[in-house]
Amino acid sequence: MDIYDTASPVAIKPLERVCSSTGPSLCRDCLGWFPDGPLDCPNCGSIRIVNHAELKELAIAHIDCDAFYAAVEKRDNPKLRDKPLIVGSPGGRGVVTTACYIARQYGPRSAMPMFKARKMCPHAVIIRPNMSKYREVSRQIRAIFLDVTPVIQPISLDEAYLDLSREVRGEGDEPPAVALARAALRIESEVGITVSIGLAYNKFLAKLASDLDKPRGYSVIGREEALDFLSDLPVKKINGVGAVTAKKMAEHGIETIGQLQAMSDDELVGRYGRFGRRLAGFVRGEDRRKVSSGGASKSVSAETTFATDLRDAADLKEQVRPMCERVADRLKAKGIAGGTVILKLKTADFQILTRNRQLSQPTQKENLIFEQAAVLIEAEADGRVFRLIGIGVTDLVSGAKADPPDLFERL
Repeated sequence: MDIYDTASPVAIKPLERVCSSTGPSLCRDCLGWFPDGPLDCPNCGSIRIVNHAELKELAIAHIDCDAFYAAVEKRDNPKLRDKPLIVGSPGGRGVVTTACYIARQYGPRSAMPMFKARKMCPHAVIIRPNMSKYREVSRQIRAIFLDVTPVIQPISLDEAYLDLSREVRGEGDEPPAVALARAALRIESEVGITVSIGLAYNKFLAKLASDLDKPRGYSVIGREEALDFLSDLPVKKINGVGAVTAKKMAEHGIETIGQLQAMSDDELVGRYGRFGRRLAGFVRGEDRRKVSSGGASKSVSAETTFATDLRDAADLKEQVRPMCERVADRLKAKGIAGGTVILKLKTADFQILTRNRQLSQPTQKENLIFEQAAVLIEAEADGRVFRLIGIGVTDLVSGAKADPPDLFERL
């Protein structure tokens, strides 16, 4: 099966310190395993070699599909293979969901306003997202990885963490590095898209590794080089450091992780409070979070951007009602229920507001979700102009705990 849009127009060279010159090597094409670390495969001649002194021991992986939505569309329409493709709402107020690697060289990126992406790449082909198709492809990929390990933590349709430790997979299985490469080849052959793999000893570093050599990458970060690798990275690479925190750090002259590494744990806690303790671990290459196959979904939601701005509560409620139905359908399909309703609004000047109301009991019912959404909308529709609305539920529990029947339902 042909693979589409896997070659980035700009070659990305992985950091040399992520790949050692000694230790075992793995051929990603024939899956040959060599204890002495050749840089070319003696079996098939491939140069797609993963080489690292800790390759046999590392067992936490992050998997990221390459330009997922765009890759699926190119797979299904070979005429798009060499074209810049953007997946997203084509309307002037839409946003980019995914841009293929060809389109990215002109500037478009995920979450960018579509009008801006069109200016950057006016010759791009724009396709509306087909979420049902992407969910099916995601299920196929998950099934392949379930043959590798039972412990998979999906983060979204196109990325997940995997635990391939001996405690999970048992003794006698092939090394995690080999199992991951085998799964990646199966995905290319059976699904028709590519993934990038990050392998490390915890989730934080595995996520960083998967971004090093996209697309179709396979990067490794071990204990030996973790501190050195992290030191030059910008602070925004740390889990939990968003734009606001990064800006505050920059105001104090802190821009790299290395500068945080130079601080003591007490100093980090003093500066950043409770987050400082977790920050101290991250900057030293430590992450105690476990890969958890349970609780992967933290919320179920839907949102839409309006064709024209809205301010009236009645109009906002009209927009949110069908989204409540979609959220309820997704809850039922997943066998879960939500205990808190969350409203999201984006103003005309792109300010994001979130409001929530806790339910008396978890629900899967559209009307109960809408009732709470309507209350929240009434409180916020004070004359401000809005360009986007979203509704969701969180505090998820088993669907068996949802909506106990009332008296009339029991009769």
